[in-house]
Amino acid sequence: MIEPWATDWGVAHAATLARSFRHWLRRDLPVAAVEPSDLAQALFSAPFVLVSHGTQADPVLTYGNRAALALWEMSWDELTRTPSRLTAEPVAREDRARLLAEVTQHGHIANYAGVRISKFGRRFRIAQAIVWNLLDEHGAPCGQAAMFDRWDYL
Repeated sequence: MIEPWATDWGVAHAATLARSFRHWLRRDLPVAAVEPSDLAQALFSAPFVLVSHGTQADPVLTYGNRAALALWEMSWDELTRTPSRLTAEPVAREDRARLLAEVTQHGHIANYAGVRISKFGRRFRIAQAIVWNLLDEHGAPCGQAAMFDRWDYL
């Protein structure tokens, strides 16, 4: 079976993540890769969590790197069928919705912190997360992504 990052979609999505990050934050994602397939592999294997969701009314997760899959205790297939709101506990979903609305309006935010929950109910607080809008190759909105490397289990 081919790894999700190695598919045509995975390579293209890695480019979207990197291009959009550079657009909003004026710097590159913290991986060393030049070739598109190397970028896709580097992002999937990175020590930080990287996730994204689409633009549906109830956005579904479209991507999670290896660190994200481990943190949320899900397989690729499970993660990419999960509405992103379900990564937060019900009591934290209003705060999460406000965060995403702010990102939509301003393009990105940095230093976000909040509590999330894994598939098996394990709670964790994320810190210093960067959340940004994804733009396709024509500059049209195509989702949102988040990246963080700090979390503590509660």
